[in-house]
Amino acid sequence: MKLIILDRDGVLNHDRDDFVKSADEWVPIEGSMDAVALLTEAGCTVAVATNQSGIGRKYFSMQDLTEMHAKMHRLVQQAGGVIDGIWFCPHTAADNCDCRKPKPGMVRDILARFNADAAETWLVGDSLRDLQAMAAAGGKSALVLTGKGAKTLAEHESELPEDTQVFDNLLAFAQYIVQDGTPSEN
Repeated sequence: MKLIILDRDGVLNHDRDDFVKSADEWVPIEGSMDAVALLTEAGCTVAVATNQSGIGRKYFSMQDLTEMHAKMHRLVQQAGGVIDGIWFCPHTAADNCDCRKPKPGMVRDILARFNADAAETWLVGDSLRDLQAMAAAGGKSALVLTGKGAKTLAEHESELPEDTQVFDNLLAFAQYIVQDGTPSEN
């Protein structure tokens, strides 16, 4: 089983400085739904790992989050893809939980759920904390330049985990995985 873990905001959908707070504000990045379909067709298992501190800050409710994720599932399915699971951390940084990236708790939980080998698993993110969570879990990191990705690369290039791969967007990553034949080889 080939597991690919995706951050949500800035990777699958456009991020907002004031948080994505509703299904109406959840707008997919061009090509991202097709990317999930491409990964699905290649036999990959796709999971989402997302920090959603807007819940802890009371910017939006669990119902709002459920509606955003229902929209995401629907659009991915319309493109021919499947998201096999969504993990989210509702906490703020002040809560000091183990699931909020850059801590690896959420990533480790996903790996355990799918009985996946971290060293053979990719996480695609647009922020340093996404990549740090995967590095701490022992996996492979891919930075996309959508969302906060270009800023992350410009400001933190020397801090990126070793062997981090950089892609223009999620579709470019998916094409790399499919052309390479397996997400377990660089």
